[in-house]
Amino acid sequence: MKLIINIPHLKLQGGVSSHYKGLEPFWSVPKDYNVIGKRYGLPGIVFLPYDYLKFVLLCLFGGYTHVLLNPSLGKNAIKRDAVFLKIAKLFQKKVVVFFHGWSPDMVEKINKQPKAFLSAYNKADKFIVLAKSIKSDLVKWGISKPIELSTTKINEELLEDFKWQAKSNKTFQLLFLSRIETYKGIYEALKTYQILKVQYPNCSLTVAGDGSQLDDVKNYVKEHLKDVSFLGHVSKDKLKSAFKNSDLYLLPSYSEGMPTTVLEAMAFGLPIVSRPVGGLVDFFENDKMGYLVESLEPQDFADKIALIVNNEAKLNTIAQYNHNYAKQHFMASKVVKQLEEKIVNV
Repeated sequence: MKLIINIPHLKLQGGVSSHYKGLEPFWSVPKDYNVIGKRYGLPGIVFLPYDYLKFVLLCLFGGYTHVLLNPSLGKNAIKRDAVFLKIAKLFQKKVVVFFHGWSPDMVEKINKQPKAFLSAYNKADKFIVLAKSIKSDLVKWGISKPIELSTTKINEELLEDFKWQAKSNKTFQLLFLSRIETYKGIYEALKTYQILKVQYPNCSLTVAGDGSQLDDVKNYVKEHLKDVSFLGHVSKDKLKSAFKNSDLYLLPSYSEGMPTTVLEAMAFGLPIVSRPVGGLVDFFENDKMGYLVESLEPQDFADKIALIVNNEAKLNTIAQYNHNYAKQHFMASKVVKQLEEKIVNV
């Protein structure tokens, strides 16, 4: 077996790039990464003819037996990767399609007319997805090939020198770490904190990340809130510090595949308060790991966080459980072994 994996450029910020960069040291099967899409500050469409031609040559002369494609369910990505799939099957390669992002808007469109998607993608030999809900969509559209679940991962170096220790709740630090976008629930997070701050003045909030709503969010905080700090985009040491200095991770996101930040927060021993989105619902244990809140009402999030804020024993019980669970299930070295098994067994 020899595997070629289509990926975005590893220097790009984003889930798929980060995923395969973290897996890189742990592959045991012969494999090569094949970079496609945008790079060097230019859009992906500029490189598309070159990417297709290069892929044809790799299929012809590279000695590869298996291909792993990594699209998101977005309009451009599924069209682009349908061509890569067609080329790979033309050269009789085993093809696994690993869907990462999952757009509700595209789901609606395909629900109305699934034939084109089915015709293009049912040529694959296997599918890997991040949530049972995604598997259900594929089955509903008529996909008849095997569909298996996987997860995103935690980079091993992120936890280097980290040892979980019980915390005191004399002060209570909430963390929102994500793209600063409406669909990530940033405004719900701010309003949740606003409610909590009245009852628990020892609370503070850290907002980490960048995005189109950052300026508006800062203006909202200036007018309505206090004890909110902004870290901007964080990585490496700053990312570690953000997790280490926090007591609870809050992500009221509207939609997710498998949010890596939730897994990372768990590994650092943070209780999670989020929503039942994507792959979270497939493993999350309410009350043992924190809480998944069905609604988008800030009061509902505040009520769940209040169960932890002034209960030091509960805080530390959840924290230790999350730390151990994440280390057992989500470290990159373990995720890559599971992924290899799924690919080898096509």
